[in-house]
Amino acid sequence: MTDAESLFVDTNVLIYANIAEAPFHAAAMRALGSAYQSGRPLWISRQVLREFIAVRTRPQVFERPALPATIVEHVRYFETQFNVADETAAVTAHLLRLLAVVPTGGKQIHDANIVVE
Repeated sequence: MTDAESLFVDTNVLIYANIAEAPFHAAAMRALGSAYQSGRPLWISRQVLREFIAVRTRPQVFERPALPATIVEHVRYFETQFNVADETAAVTAHLLRLLAVVPTGGKQIHDANIVVE
């Protein structure tokens, strides 16, 4: 492991990197490749994995839904290539402390849940 700053990878980056026809495929691949080669620890969360599954199992403008076996294969691969942040009671407590200081709501809650102080 290196002293490089960790990088949290958002669901959209995984989606774009995994669909060659996606509009930002090349940019996502470059960003992930660059971060990986620089030795930065790459992180995702269980939430990101669930969001990836949800997006890849519904039709997209540029891609049909993936087969369940393909999704399982991708998620298992991600679990070997990324550090995976687990959701615990401490994570929820941190989110609640953050909400007391920074009023947030709706879909922003998902992003707030991954904020590190």
